[in-house]
Amino acid sequence: MQSIIRIGSRESRLAVRQAEIVKEAVESSCPGVKAEIVTMKTKGDRILDQSLELIGGKGLFVKELEKALLEGSIDISVHSLKDMPMEVPEDLPIVAYGEREDPRDVLVYKPGHTSVREGGVIGTSSRRRTIQLKKLYPSCVFRGIRGNVQTRLRRLEEEAFDGTVLAAAGLRRLHMEAVIGRVFSVEEVVPAAGQGILAVQGRKGEDYSWLAAYDCKKSRAEAEAERAFTAALGGGCTSPIAAHAQMAGTELQLTGLYYAGEDTYWTQTKTGDAGKAREIGLALAEEMRRR
Repeated sequence: MQSIIRIGSRESRLAVRQAEIVKEAVESSCPGVKAEIVTMKTKGDRILDQSLELIGGKGLFVKELEKALLEGSIDISVHSLKDMPMEVPEDLPIVAYGEREDPRDVLVYKPGHTSVREGGVIGTSSRRRTIQLKKLYPSCVFRGIRGNVQTRLRRLEEEAFDGTVLAAAGLRRLHMEAVIGRVFSVEEVVPAAGQGILAVQGRKGEDYSWLAAYDCKKSRAEAEAERAFTAALGGGCTSPIAAHAQMAGTELQLTGLYYAGEDTYWTQTKTGDAGKAREIGLALAEEMRRR
């Protein structure tokens, strides 16, 4: 194992904090090893005035990091798993999954407010969030908003938004829980596949045994079930298809959200052996497709 590990990351505060979590884990479990973070701006970070669906999906957040991995300028890269495409290049596999943070979505109110007014504007660019929140806030208008956490909070304060929806995990990692106005249960708003899990991407054929202490088997099983379900239904990072798995002991329970168009969707749950996480995801997808 080399004495210096280069960790690739996007430039945002949240992305760097997530890379720092992996850096701390590597240095803690590998005495004598120094980890350094290499940041870069991705296309997804540069283009903020267009919907991700129109410019290539959330895969735009990982392409520059994957290129750096292939070129050897970094040794691993760290991503929010929910931002990774369902299809990961065979030569750049996910080599470790971090312990899951809070997977839920939250609503942040405009500063000084304690609720969203009747007929108010909620900022989110996620169709997954929008179709579910319309049931909770039927009188509200939903308007696109993109950018990192700080950008969205600034826009919430300065523009005509009454609230915006973010992932609890990111706010907790940034120690910004104080801005959270309402936490949605996973039954109210089914999260995106992989939400709350950090994924470490590496190169095929290399020895990543030094990540063993960081790799979480529970997160891996939950991620495999959620991503198998989403991929089987043709979903991706920007798809309204959603999935949330919870592993308890040797059992895994997966809840899936199937989108049938025109804001019509339903949810269904399947439980099985956690050792067959991917099979559970595929089976639930097939059951919901037939329904």
